[in-house]
Amino acid sequence: MDALGDPTRRAIFRQVARHPRAVGELAAELPVSRPAVSQHLKVLKDAGLVIGHAEGTRRVYRVNPGARSELQAYLDGFWADALDAFKSAVEQETDQDRRAR
Repeated sequence: MDALGDPTRRAIFRQVARHPRAVGELAAELPVSRPAVSQHLKVLKDAGLVIGHAEGTRRVYRVNPGARSELQAYLDGFWADALDAFKSAVEQETDQDRRAR
């Protein structure tokens, strides 16, 4: 999650999640330089979120499927917990309203 804390890294991750891309392709779509994209990809790669592989003379990056599954499970759990807490708060408020009548 820390690796996705930076807005540029989130944008790169979203782009790579749509389809695999090389550094130059990513840099052309973002307001940052190729070296900056490479640095952001290194952080994402070190976090295990993306995988790079050689295609001819360029390196193409894609989302690591295992990391994507872990991230999805985390977010699903996060939202399930948030919705359970919301439900409990609403039910508690409803109970208090009934007792006040």
